Amino acid sequence: MRIGNHSVKEHFLFLTPLLGFIAIVWMIRLIAGALNFPINIINLASVTAATAVSAILAVLLIHVRNFGGYVNVVIASTFLTLWGHLLIIAAIAFAVLTETTNIYVAPEFSVAGDDPLHIKHMLGHITFALGGGSLMGAIFGCSLFFVIRRILPLKPQKNFR
Repeated sequence: MRIGNHSVKEHFLFLTPLLGFIAIVWMIRLIAGALNFPINIINLASVTAATAVSAILAVLLIHVRNFGGYVNVVIASTFLTLWGHLLIIAAIAFAVLTETTNIYVAPEFSVAGDDPLHIKHMLGHITFALGGGSLMGAIFGCSLFFVIRRILPLKPQKNFR
């Protein structure tokens, strides 16, 4: 399946460093929570912020490497947002399955009055957070891409045939 002249695999390969960055921030947040760091310190390792930074970097990389256009920006935003929320859901599911507590099921980061299985919390991430995050990332990313293309237009490539 091709999306904007690139396959899904090419998109994932292109985004691999950014997906890794989000995973590292997620792991830092888990470890900091397990070590009982102060909440102010734990909040610095935000998966949501890492996803936003990754989306901005993806837009810059798409432009600089001439990877594609607006469709690729939307796909990159969606993949990065999906990855971040899947990691969060995995941490919640792990806490539920092992009957332990981690930063993602702590009361200050959970849905008030949620059941012990945190179903509302996980559904919130996979529906509203994923949908809203992808939409906002796509809007902001495409706006940034538009500005970058106007400020730094790509030079036409020479045809050496």
